[in-house]
Amino acid sequence: MSFKEQLKSTLHHVPLAKFSPVFLQSMRSYNRHQLTRDVSAGLTVGMVALPLAMAFGIASGVPPEAGLYTAIIAGFLISLFGGCRVQIGGPAGAFVVIIYGIIAQYGLSNLMLATLGSGIILFFMGLFKLGGFIKFIPVSIVIGFTNGIAVMIGMQQVKDFLGLTVEKMPADFFGMVSTVLANLHTINPWALGIAAASFLLIKFWPKGYQMSGPQWKKWLAHLPGTVVVLVLSTALVSLFNVPVETIGSKFGGIPQKLPDFTLPDFDWATAKQLYGPMLTIAVLGSIESLLCARVSDTMTDDRHDPNQELMGQGIANMVVPFFGGIPATGTIARTVTNIKSGAASPVAGMVHAVTLLVVILVAAPLASNIPLSALAAILVFVAWNMGNWREFLRLRQMTLSYKATLVITFLLTVIFDLTVAVEVGLVVACIFFLMRMNNITVVEPATLPFNIPETVEAWHVKGALFFGSVSKLEPVTDPARIHGAGAARIVILDFEDLLNIDNSAMDQIEAFVRALHRHNHELIIAGASGHPLRQLERTGIARELGANLVPDMEFAVARCRVVLEELDRKEAAKRGE
Repeated sequence: MSFKEQLKSTLHHVPLAKFSPVFLQSMRSYNRHQLTRDVSAGLTVGMVALPLAMAFGIASGVPPEAGLYTAIIAGFLISLFGGCRVQIGGPAGAFVVIIYGIIAQYGLSNLMLATLGSGIILFFMGLFKLGGFIKFIPVSIVIGFTNGIAVMIGMQQVKDFLGLTVEKMPADFFGMVSTVLANLHTINPWALGIAAASFLLIKFWPKGYQMSGPQWKKWLAHLPGTVVVLVLSTALVSLFNVPVETIGSKFGGIPQKLPDFTLPDFDWATAKQLYGPMLTIAVLGSIESLLCARVSDTMTDDRHDPNQELMGQGIANMVVPFFGGIPATGTIARTVTNIKSGAASPVAGMVHAVTLLVVILVAAPLASNIPLSALAAILVFVAWNMGNWREFLRLRQMTLSYKATLVITFLLTVIFDLTVAVEVGLVVACIFFLMRMNNITVVEPATLPFNIPETVEAWHVKGALFFGSVSKLEPVTDPARIHGAGAARIVILDFEDLLNIDNSAMDQIEAFVRALHRHNHELIIAGASGHPLRQLERTGIARELGANLVPDMEFAVARCRVVLEELDRKEAAKRGE
């Protein structure tokens, strides 16, 4: 068989996910009523996304239009190819710290390559049905790195929130702290005033879907607080020429045009070093998007397709870097707004993207006077809402493993980076898991009927025998016990309550069987079923035990009498020789 035929045969047997976007499914029964709901929701969430997209772009170390292009292109593609009906995609706060660090270390062109590579990884994660595996990441790790990212986002905004005259904030936490402390004397009172007022206005601005009373109040409340802040702060700066840094003074405004198609500069030597950033973006993007999809499921009584969602996210991240965009994922705040505004299908997400495109083409010049301090206030509010701070107060009630995993992941995210935090967090979680599994694994003497000779001993094994708990078998399989004075001639292992056994334990049992046979002793295993039984059969131990592999302890007791007689005959024959 040729290599091509072998590859085709292999791929034929690999369980690949079907490419079936939810958009195509929803179009089969789409109607005018749903279109009305989707247009209304899309316009609303587009207004919510406008300031966030610019703020996330600036905080990530790129121009504000990069955030807008990401929300337009990636937002449209995620809705078109994704696996969730109401999810809104775009730039997210979780990526801010990652992108900022990648640009600082590798440069902007390599961020494009890292985004493209992460899109490929995401697509293949969905294609090979890895969407369901994200749920195996412990919630303590998710909360730890989310809170850590929130702290880093907040720290990055201190410069613009206070109006400090700092050229560029460092990417690391301690560098940020020292830079802020060294430049506190340059605080701009106007910037601080605008930022503080903006934060309070966003914080206390009523939510349209919670508002009751006169119609004008409901209409006013439907305006997102972030948009109100953007309009008022821009008007203040424009009318009174307030001396604060703006998008125009920092970036020269926002281009009033469609994004240009550009190819990233490819350097193989550098690209090989981007494996870590690619994987980090892909893993974080998959976690964020699938968590967001799960939240939307609980609010809409729907069920998303996790594998299709990852494929949709992958396509979006493969396309967006060619148009100057940054990594994108599902966004919880905008998705919740979309749901609360009555979205019925992915069309709402597409309308949201088109809304942002129209804003760029029509109103881009108006963005020049948007103060950076107002955008900083928006991001501080996002960071505050992003963190699950109550979880720190509940740590006293949690287990040691939960506390250690959450705190270590949080501190490593803040001090080092997300990649190190998740890797170490997973190692710590695995260590505690192994310790718990070891604690619930018990190997203890089992009671035998009174008429069974003392040369027969039985052990009850429950839990899981694996490399972390295999030491529990050592009191049974110790070689000194096999040939010592009063050694048991028959050892019975009761596997009725054994759930799992790995190769390390199987090797120890196999060696034990051989040692027993060398001294004319026997092993009987009772009650093995499920995974332990399959392991015994796979390793050949079941075949070697033969009739000594019995269904339960009652059979084991009966079998040991037969075995004792066989052993006596063998010893008598040996003495006769």
